[in-house]
Amino acid sequence: MGAIRQFNPVKLFIGVLVSHSKLISEVEKRLLAAYGPIDHRSPLIPFDFTDYYEAEMGDIIDRVFFSFERLIEADHLPEIKRETNRLEKELAALFSSVKRPVNLDPGYMEQAKVILASTKNFYHRLHLSGGIFGEVTMHFKNNTYQFFPWTYPDYQSKEYQEFFLKIRHIYRAQLRTMCALNQEDAS
Repeated sequence: MGAIRQFNPVKLFIGVLVSHSKLISEVEKRLLAAYGPIDHRSPLIPFDFTDYYEAEMGDIIDRVFFSFERLIEADHLPEIKRETNRLEKELAALFSSVKRPVNLDPGYMEQAKVILASTKNFYHRLHLSGGIFGEVTMHFKNNTYQFFPWTYPDYQSKEYQEFFLKIRHIYRAQLRTMCALNQEDAS
């Protein structure tokens, strides 16, 4: 029988799609209040990979990613997805120029993979809890991220890859610091 081991905390990130870039500062303020300091932010990336969101969000959509300094337990992801869904509804009531002015996509990174939360079930997603599913979107191999047939095209882009490689570097440094602190405490 395999031994159950302690699971390292994971690196929370949230991908933000906005129908107008002026919304980013309000979204950032609310995410800071909910999840603490942001330790990395991607540049603004035009979301022109698909027209999937056009009916809800309009035809000019931008993406920005935030990663958070505080590491989380992986099993918190379903509640974070429910919280970001509530935040989307709050922001839709404030900014009613389109049906869905903001789309929030939380996920987490561990050393070997990137997980996204979703409310949609599909063959490659596992139910986590309370109607929230988890998807392994990418995995890390040979010093880069590798993709699956279901990996969204935007997640395969150079800009997204730069963000995820940067936060992986930050995350690994955080884990080394935790390990060093644990060793000090043990001695």
